[in-house]
Amino acid sequence: MIVKSEALTSRGRRTRAALVQAGREAFEERGYDAVRIDDVCARAGVSHGTFYTYFGSREDLFREVAGAVVGEMFAASVVGTGVPEDPYARIEAANLLYLRAWASNSRLVRMLEQAATTDEGFRELLLELREVFVRRGAEGLRRLQEQGLADPALDPRLTAVMLGGMVEHFAHVWLDLGEQADERTAVAMLTTLWARAIGLTPASIGRERS
Repeated sequence: MIVKSEALTSRGRRTRAALVQAGREAFEERGYDAVRIDDVCARAGVSHGTFYTYFGSREDLFREVAGAVVGEMFAASVVGTGVPEDPYARIEAANLLYLRAWASNSRLVRMLEQAATTDEGFRELLLELREVFVRRGAEGLRRLQEQGLADPALDPRLTAVMLGGMVEHFAHVWLDLGEQADERTAVAMLTTLWARAIGLTPASIGRERS
């Protein structure tokens, strides 16, 4: 019987966390298809039977790992209060943080995307995980529109999907495929494209930007 996380003891939570971490390391090093449950158990220092106390299959473990990774990426790309309220500066900061978060997690994200092409459950998981980023982008654009600082004709959600896709694809091409660009230039160009796409007005940034 699989024990639900909310019903675990403190020891059970530690064991489950060890399995998730071991799974993450194994997936990153070997790829999804090459990982076996015994590999994960050996890394976590638990028996084969213990694995099934917490997860029903390798797929269940990967779902947990993928969810944790996207959660970390989301948290790592949150623009804090230390960044000025200037919308341009905050878009720039968000792009920088996202690229750095991608650099730390791209292998697992790509693994999930590959699994999603053949497994409906993983496809739904990928859409759910991406939704958190889309929602944040849409809410940010909607606020700018309400303040009269961005193009009111844009659909917030579709715009967030499209511009988020631009940043995500560039991250893949740059960090995974080796496109040559320094971080400063990459962030500056992404931010310029994003700002122009949503029609940031001079009032929204306090000065003209070329």
